[in-house]
Amino acid sequence: MAEELVIRVTAMPTDLNPYGGVFGGWLMSQLALGAGSLASRRGQGKAVVVHATDFTFPGAMQVGDELSVYAEIVGQGRTSFTVQARGQGRERNGEATVDVARGTFKFVLLGEDDRPRAIDLAE
Repeated sequence: MAEELVIRVTAMPTDLNPYGGVFGGWLMSQLALGAGSLASRRGQGKAVVVHATDFTFPGAMQVGDELSVYAEIVGQGRTSFTVQARGQGRERNGEATVDVARGTFKFVLLGEDDRPRAIDLAE
């Protein structure tokens, strides 16, 4: 499958760390939100994160920069998806972009009883 744009958001002053850059925890949460959106859409239901790993922060963002989150399903189990997510920052007043975050997430699909359910292979 190909990488898909799942979120686009602007970094605001509340998203900064004490040094004036965008806080890595905010970037991680945006990656998780985007990856979860893709897992829920593909699984056609509730998908909860059970594992997050391999975070890297190769670039930096400033307040006002735009973050685009791209996600791709890279693995599938009986009840789970593994999703790689990538955050790309674009400077506020231009077109220059830089990768600012990457991470891998595992989501388990839940049924109406909030118990793991099998992925429908007919999808």
